[in-house]
Amino acid sequence: MQLTYYGHACFLLETGGSSVLFDPFISPNPLAKDIDINTIKADFILLSHGHADHVADVEAIGQRTGAEVVGIAEVVGWFGQKGLKANYGMNIGGKVKLPFGTVKMVAALHSSSLPDGSYGGIAAGFVVEAEGKTFYFAGDTALTYDMKILGEQYKLDFAILPIGDNYTMGIDDALVAADWVGAQKVIGMHYDTFPAITINQEEAQQKATQAGKELVLLKIGETITL
Repeated sequence: MQLTYYGHACFLLETGGSSVLFDPFISPNPLAKDIDINTIKADFILLSHGHADHVADVEAIGQRTGAEVVGIAEVVGWFGQKGLKANYGMNIGGKVKLPFGTVKMVAALHSSSLPDGSYGGIAAGFVVEAEGKTFYFAGDTALTYDMKILGEQYKLDFAILPIGDNYTMGIDDALVAADWVGAQKVIGMHYDTFPAITINQEEAQQKATQAGKELVLLKIGETITL
């Protein structure tokens, strides 16, 4: 299982023979200027919600690759109207079985609308089970007591959590979330892209160490094996 970071909340998971892209916001992101979206593979595109900084490159990548869009029904349907494959509209609590494993949609606490102002349903996160591993992609969210349910239901190998504050949790709440979901390894996302979510990375690492957590802050374009 390999994970590549493309900036903001965008990751590419390569597992079980499938390429799974999360929340593609690359071409409008100046921090990701060296990433060519035309080289990115995708069999599935998982979307946590409809905001432009999570869906900006869905249409371009989806049209080129023929990837299936997976997410809340309203967002998936919106992209279906644009000609993308849209067979996996979900809602909170639902689980789908895909060729690489399973994806369960779980609660997030955040707003959602689509770039043209259309209703985007509600925001969500995902619990993914693949290759004998289980992880949590939180999407954009505040700290919410619903996270305790995940700690009771799953044994997570890692969690991908927003840490940028302002629009989502900051590092302090993210470390509490990591405790609640039972994750020792935290991969940070949704930070440094805009001035409002710029963080002190050294301070974040120190806080994680004090909390007994491993905080992984990937460079854009970096790939790790999990």
